[in-house]
Amino acid sequence: MKSKENLVFLGMMGSGKSSIGSLVAKKLGLDFVDVDKEIEKELGLSISKIFETKGEDYFRKFEEKITLKILKIHSTVVSLGGGAFLNKVIRKEVLKNHISFWLNWNDEILINRIKNSKKRPIAFKSTDNELIDLIKKRSNIYSKALYEIKCDKMSKNEIVKKVLKNYETN
Repeated sequence: MKSKENLVFLGMMGSGKSSIGSLVAKKLGLDFVDVDKEIEKELGLSISKIFETKGEDYFRKFEEKITLKILKIHSTVVSLGGGAFLNKVIRKEVLKNHISFWLNWNDEILINRIKNSKKRPIAFKSTDNELIDLIKKRSNIYSKALYEIKCDKMSKNEIVKKVLKNYETN
C-alpha cells in the first residue's frame, strides 16, 4: 500500500462505488468496506428505514462516526455513501490521508439508475429536475476528490483499469 492509507470511492448514489470498489479491492488483494452496508449492519435497519424512523440528521451523524472509524483501518478500499463526502469532517479526512476517486457519470445515466428506487431515500419521489439539481450541487464537492473518473463510455473493467493506473502513479 502507498503512503496514503486507503482507496476511497465517492460519487452519487448509483455511480457504482460498491461494485467498482470491490473489484479494485480484489485486484489489489485488499479488504473492501461499503460504509452504507456497515451502517445497516450496525443499526439493523436499511438506510431508507433509518431515514424514515430516525431522520436524516441522525443518519448523517451516525454516518460520520462509522465512516471515520472505517477510515482508520489501514490498506482498505472504502465505498462512501452518496452524501458522506459532503460532510466537512469526512471530506477533510479523506483528502488529507487517503486516495479518493470520484466516479462521475452524466446526469441522464444517474437519474435512470436512481429514480424511484425505494432503497435511495434522497432520490425516491424526486423529480428529474430535483435530481439534476442534487447531482450538480454534489458534483461541486465531489470534484475535490484526488481523481475524477468519467465513467460514461467505459465498462466496469475499463473503470477498474483506470482506477488502478491512477493508483499506481500516485
